[in-house]
Amino acid sequence: MLVTNYRLESDSVGEKKVPQDAYYGVQSLRASENFRITGRTVQPELIKALAEVKKAAAITNMDLNLLDTEKGQAIVKACDEIIGGKLHDQFITDPIQGGAGTSINMNMNEVVANRATEILGGKLGDYSYVHPNDHVNFGQSTNDVIPSSGKIAAIRLLDKALIQVNNLVEALMKKSEEFDHIIKMGRTQLQDAIPIRLGQEFNAYSNAIKRDIVRIKRAKEELKHINIGATAIGTGLNTDELYVKNIVPNLNKITGLDLVQNDDLIDGTQNLDVFVSVSGAIKACAVSLSKISNDLRLLSSGPRTGLGEINLPPKQNGSSIMPGKINPVIPEVVSQIAFNIIGNDLTITMAAEAGQLELNAFEPVLFYNLYESIETLTHGIETFIVNCIDGITANEEHCRHLMETSVGIITALCPHIGYKEAAKIAKHALKTKEPIRKLILEEELLDEDDLNTILDYYGMTKPGISGEELLKKRLAEN
Repeated sequence: MLVTNYRLESDSVGEKKVPQDAYYGVQSLRASENFRITGRTVQPELIKALAEVKKAAAITNMDLNLLDTEKGQAIVKACDEIIGGKLHDQFITDPIQGGAGTSINMNMNEVVANRATEILGGKLGDYSYVHPNDHVNFGQSTNDVIPSSGKIAAIRLLDKALIQVNNLVEALMKKSEEFDHIIKMGRTQLQDAIPIRLGQEFNAYSNAIKRDIVRIKRAKEELKHINIGATAIGTGLNTDELYVKNIVPNLNKITGLDLVQNDDLIDGTQNLDVFVSVSGAIKACAVSLSKISNDLRLLSSGPRTGLGEINLPPKQNGSSIMPGKINPVIPEVVSQIAFNIIGNDLTITMAAEAGQLELNAFEPVLFYNLYESIETLTHGIETFIVNCIDGITANEEHCRHLMETSVGIITALCPHIGYKEAAKIAKHALKTKEPIRKLILEEELLDEDDLNTILDYYGMTKPGISGEELLKKRLAEN
């Protein structure tokens, strides 16, 4: 039988037993019990960012002789261990919680204080060595620590996402080049339109994602403005003037990021609109991905009774009842990721809107949803590239056959035979399923040489070298 020893800790609520070997303390334990919401713990990047903020604060306070050097160095060492990945199992608070993130902040304060106490030779829970509030949280408030740490974590998650988004652009451009020679029927409103190259479709996909990269990078730059030094409401109460001036430069040395302090710390504490911008950029990218996924499912549909113009790499059985059926599972999961991100964006929007006066208390749920959006986008794009885009092949002959038997090519003949005659031929072709080319020749509306010149399918896909222009040039030369 497992026997757990406890230590007794007290806070403003009262006394409580804490496991003797725990680095967290009474406030973390209360939060863990009060907020059993998701069953998950705080995002590792946020834990790392919080530890970096605590380290920067300790260094700044030591530089200003506001914190005892021995205590400060122990705090720095404890923070370094957490930044390196140690003690992460001691962060026990649910990511969704009341209190504007105070529970997350205090969980960090208690873990750092206990580890620093241990480094100095004391026992866990003996805060006479290093105190969570008086020493680890010195010069800080949850209201500047949590927003600043949250932004640092988001920046790093976006950096990982941008790697995959750039990889997707490269993968799509590669397919654009591979499929550039393949002529197919373009479609509008799911109906035959006019010819297009398969490569052009993939190039358009890559350009959409390129715009997403610009949006994400712009939003990431906004995140670099942090309100550390603001303390409770932006006035900097309980901080030294030099602390406010030096905390961000010290934090930059630790993080390697080009962070800047908000010009207006009250504004930086009150308003979370920057996170709405970030979420919007992620949502826009997710929308682009889902649209591409929709197209891939349509283009690969069938494979015999649908469009069947491309083949997606087979990844797993598609049915428990239909032998041989293979579903487009990767585009399907990418669209589902997009649906979730769009839902998260609404939560983030409402959380940013719900702040009152000098503080927004809803950052925990905002961070939870924002981090999930960024991470799922990142992982989704990775599987999209590896398990779908890279393995797409084209059915070139089938693409050409569908195009040549479509009435859509009649559009190119309108300048030569007139709209009325073209509509008549199109209606006849639809009724008899005869090729447009055959009907034009039978009706002697154009001779074969002129018809071949006009129906230069590749030329139809390139502005300035249409079949009509080629015909005019040939007639002029003759």
